[in-house]
Amino acid sequence: MGIKRKIAKEDVKSFSFFFLTALFGAAVNFGTQIPYESWLSQGGMDESDAYSWSIIASYLTATVLSFIPAKLLAFSAKETGNTKRETIKFLIIALLALVIQEGMSVFILENIANPFFTEFNEFIRKKGSHLGGMGFSFLANFFGHRLITFRSTGFYEKLKPNK
Repeated sequence: MGIKRKIAKEDVKSFSFFFLTALFGAAVNFGTQIPYESWLSQGGMDESDAYSWSIIASYLTATVLSFIPAKLLAFSAKETGNTKRETIKFLIIALLALVIQEGMSVFILENIANPFFTEFNEFIRKKGSHLGGMGFSFLANFFGHRLITFRSTGFYEKLKPNK
């Protein structure tokens, strides 16, 4: 009973810090998407492509700015000595979550927001779709980083040649 209670408290603490780190990343992601889309549209990109690429650019901006807080706060991996390894795993999980976010944002916009929420202007439909995609990305990031990035899986040790 005591072990379960301790694990639960550690999980709640980890999730809480991850959530705060994710809020920071989400604010960067959400806030930079609008200027990126505007910049891409002004550069001659068509509206649909500008939306998709702005989601990718804003996600990558947030990913770069979120790595250190995630490592230090969310997963208590301050002094693991595995920063290079964790960075590689972090980027793999982040790229997977990027694909999920971009795909779900476009899917929600094209299949839910545009057909069913025509009473809202296009800006609101796009931002709502972006938020929906960010929600799916949040789940992919949390479980990916929790289960893979900031814990030793033994994978790299298996790749090393035996001496």
